[in-house]
Order: sequence, then C-alpha cells, then structure tokens
Amino acid sequence: MRTIEAKEITALVRELCMKANYVLPESIRQSYVDGEQNEKSPLGKTIFGKMIENCDIACKNSVPICQDCGMAIVFVEVGQDVHITGGLLEDAVNEGVRQGYVDGYLRLSVVRDPLLDRSNTNDNTPAILYTRVVAGDEIHVTVEPKGFGSENMSALKMFTPAAKPEDIIDFVVEACDKAGSNPCPPIVIGVGLGGTADKACYLAKRALMRPVGQFNENPGYAEMEKKIIERVNALGIGPQGLGGTVTALMCAIDTYPTHIAGLPCAVNIGCHVTRHAEGKI
Repeated sequence: MRTIEAKEITALVRELCMKANYVLPESIRQSYVDGEQNEKSPLGKTIFGKMIENCDIACKNSVPICQDCGMAIVFVEVGQDVHITGGLLEDAVNEGVRQGYVDGYLRLSVVRDPLLDRSNTNDNTPAILYTRVVAGDEIHVTVEPKGFGSENMSALKMFTPAAKPEDIIDFVVEACDKAGSNPCPPIVIGVGLGGTADKACYLAKRALMRPVGQFNENPGYAEMEKKIIERVNALGIGPQGLGGTVTALMCAIDTYPTHIAGLPCAVNIGCHVTRHAEGKI
C-alpha cells in the first residue's frame, strides 16, 4: 500500500489548472496549422493564423488562451493500492482548483447556486469531479477547463434501439448546425453513445480529450466520426462563425454498453481551445 498526502494532490491540480489554460494540446495547435492550409475562405485563413499566434503567446507568456477559463472538470483515477492521508480527496481537488485559478490569475466563473443565489464563489470552486478506482499505486489527474459558450450547446437524445448510424450522424450534425457560431468554432465534437443519459454525457465530455486525428479503434465508429466531420464542415459555418470550409477539427465517439430498450446519445461540443492537462503522482 502506497501513501499519498492530500497536499500532493492539491499541488498537482493547482499546476494542471494553470497549464491547461496556458498551454494548448499539441494536436489542437497542429489542427490550426492544418486548418489554415485547408480553409478556402481568405478570412478563415486569417482567423486560423490569429488562433495560432494567440495560443503561442499564451504558452510563451503563461497567460490564458481564452478569457473564459471555464469550469474545472477534474477526472481522477485512484489506484486501489493508494491510501490518501491528510485530508479528503474532494477537498484536496477543490483546494487545488482554488489555488490554480486564484494564483494563476484565471477568470473566476462559478456561481454558488444555479438559480436562487448566483453570486460568484470567487475561487472557481467547486469543481466537477469524476473519480475511478483503478489498478496500481498511482493517482492520475486530468483537468479539463470547460467554457460555457460551447457547454451551452450540449445536446442529449434518447434513441430507440431501432436507430441506425445515419440517425446518430443526423442528430450530431443538427446539434452542431444549431450551435452555429456560439461555441467559437472551429469545434471539437464529443459524442457519447450508450449507458444511461448521464453516462452518455460523461462519455461525450471525456471524448473531447482524444487527440485530433486519432479516430475510434472500431472501424464502424471511425467511419461515423469522419462522416460527421465532413458534414459539419459542409455547413459553411467556418472559423468563428464567419463562413468557411473548416468548422470541425475533430469528432470523437466514445461508447458504453446499454440497456436492451435504449440508445442514449449525447453531444458535447468543445470550442477551438478545447483544453486539458494531465499528470500523475
């Protein structure tokens, strides 16, 4: 049994909150370079150039890539041979988020109640925390800041088992079409299929972290992902919604077994700065 102190988790979460907001995943940045080459609209090409410049300045100067530093979505995988001492895991994660957002001068966007008391918590806590117990004696943490221009464009549909791949594709493309310029395209499209309604939404959000260009291992789902990208790009929404041929950078479908009577499908859209950072203890 390995002992890990809660303060170590806090320190890692603090670091990842800042890193995720300052440093864009390399596959996302490369998709800007590819997008600039593939975009047919002169204005769209210019926008891609500015996106590349922006992410490079953010990385070099340790400043946020986007003014919406998001709500902190934190995924923690705890090895079953780990014993955490000195505090609770959830408290350690929230303290790390508090330190990361305050010390990193990141925008504080969380309100303490969704409806009746929308006063700011002033430290971007609480985080949205997902935990899994896995094999081993390590703790793996991923921080995924989620801005709400894109989060507000989420969609969920409970299909029947009679649904075909084309029905799923149509639903995803329709969700992206309705989203328009709101999620700050070009976008990353996460799709969750299976489980229950909440599980599908979880899958869709996790799918956003798959590297651009890495398609599903199942050829059938990989083909669906490519069709979705093609059809979303054909919508003509373009970079920042100003028209063009590159609207989607990536589509990732994640799946889970489900009930014989259902087929949940969730769509979670990531903006052009679809961010995450991960680390281990």
